[in-house]
Amino acid sequence: MTLPIHVALIGYGMAGKVFHAPVIQAVPGLHLVTIQSSQPQKVHSDWPEVWVSTTFEEVIESPQIDLVVIATPNPTHYELARRALEAGKHVVVDKPFTLFAHEARALQALAQAQGRVLAVFQNRRWDGDFMTLQKIVEAGTLGEVIYFESHFDRYRPVVQNRWREQPGPGSGLWYDLGPHLADQALLLFGWPQALYADIGMQRYGAQADDYFHVLLRYPRLRVVLHASALVPGGSPRFVVHGTQASLVHFGLDTQEKALRVGLRPGEPNWNPDPCEAWLHRPEQAPEPVVVAPGDYRRFYEGVRDAIQGKGPNPVPPEQAVRLMELLEAAQKSALERREIALGGET
Repeated sequence: MTLPIHVALIGYGMAGKVFHAPVIQAVPGLHLVTIQSSQPQKVHSDWPEVWVSTTFEEVIESPQIDLVVIATPNPTHYELARRALEAGKHVVVDKPFTLFAHEARALQALAQAQGRVLAVFQNRRWDGDFMTLQKIVEAGTLGEVIYFESHFDRYRPVVQNRWREQPGPGSGLWYDLGPHLADQALLLFGWPQALYADIGMQRYGAQADDYFHVLLRYPRLRVVLHASALVPGGSPRFVVHGTQASLVHFGLDTQEKALRVGLRPGEPNWNPDPCEAWLHRPEQAPEPVVVAPGDYRRFYEGVRDAIQGKGPNPVPPEQAVRLMELLEAAQKSALERREIALGGET
């Protein structure tokens, strides 16, 4: 019988509370032992059986802990991951992996030297809309994809008093939603030849970027990654044009919405609503597409299997390093207002 993997969750803000704790507890073979938080009452109201630790040292020095999950503000990711790996723990880091690509490469090398699993929480790989799109593209239903547009638009006109919207390294929309959209694009199409990025602030009182429009250039394909906090009317989630057909997808995967209201994966009332997608062929009526249900548990199932030597790392550090290189290149492009060559295949 395989012993359960004992998990420590570092941080119980929105990421820890909504995305990590309920998903970890829903995966057989993982046991959430402790949550490090300065608000023990908040933790105990949700997880009365979980030990609340007050310091990171207490967590990484505990021989009981096998896996450390880091769900803290972005600027802390590198240092906490480094210390956990040096303590001999397996590590999951919420996206973005680090602030800089050189930090990501250092953590990759450290994990390899320590013989530990290091994975990055790119949960949007397991959105139902993306998994459905991925299957359609790989099946060749659209022909050769020549244009791909990925939106993550919201209507949040009022700037909030939270670290993501304050000035500083790792804040802003590009480092919040950019990792999701860019990761999905790299999974589908690989490394681009070049990119051009427009990253800016549009809301009154904005102190961190709340808008981005990034163009990834391939030999024939063009990929647009777009997000804004000022889209009251909404927009399609995906628009994909191929040489034979187009796919248009509306609505966001609803797992996040369900998790935010306290539902937990696998429970009887866990049934996120499907999104809407349509396949368009020349001179034919649009065809509805059945969108598969998403499942964030698959990330942590993959982490469990990787730790137990039964499967591959679901988001290995080499993929996360490449993503960090793209995020940095986009920032450079936006700052210098020019296209950045990336050396992709010609």
